[in-house]
Amino acid sequence: MEFIDLDHPSITRPILIAAMQDMGEIGNLAVQFINKTIRTTPFRYVLAPYPNYVVDRGGFIEFRQEMWEYRYAKNLITFGGGLGQPQTNGELYDLCKDVINIAKRYSVQLIYTLGAFRTERELGKKPISLATTTSPALKDQIRSLGVEMTPTSSIISGFNGLILGFASVAGLQGIGLYAEINDPQIPQYRSVKSVLELLEKLTYQKFGGLEELEAMGSAVDNEIDRLKRSGGS
Repeated sequence: MEFIDLDHPSITRPILIAAMQDMGEIGNLAVQFINKTIRTTPFRYVLAPYPNYVVDRGGFIEFRQEMWEYRYAKNLITFGGGLGQPQTNGELYDLCKDVINIAKRYSVQLIYTLGAFRTERELGKKPISLATTTSPALKDQIRSLGVEMTPTSSIISGFNGLILGFASVAGLQGIGLYAEINDPQIPQYRSVKSVLELLEKLTYQKFGGLEELEAMGSAVDNEIDRLKRSGGS
């Protein structure tokens, strides 16, 4: 993997929001939405090795190198988005170490990661988001704000879980916010809205335009209904 600096922004003690593609595309859609609404500026990027597959786009193939950006705004750093995660554990560990190094370089206050929590509960149009933290003390603090915590012991795989482990080992505080989803194969825009609403509450940031995600969720619902009526699903 290649790590390339574009700039060295003058920011101190920001929060860091780091998330990558996962079930329902929660992490990458949330990071992309934040970057758009806050109008963040890129200052560093990571080039991954070319993947061990090609994507058939219906008669032609796509083969490209993945890139993930670090971006900043006032009191905020974002990392991730994109269309994939590292292909090997070694690449994943290197990426997590780099995020931790950037967090230390800019004296980050808290690392937030965002992802999906699969549930069998009927969600309707109001999925909720749950939290987990890097320590029992931080858990109690977050729970005192009325935030619902993850209910049971479970494995959180991939970057959106592992980064919390690296943060804990490095002595940094981290919070994972995971939105409920039913179908991991379909972009879950209402779940993205839910996790961003909780992130706003905890960070006192205002991302704005969340109604756009509600509209996109309705568009997905309409398309699914159309396919069912036509026998396509």
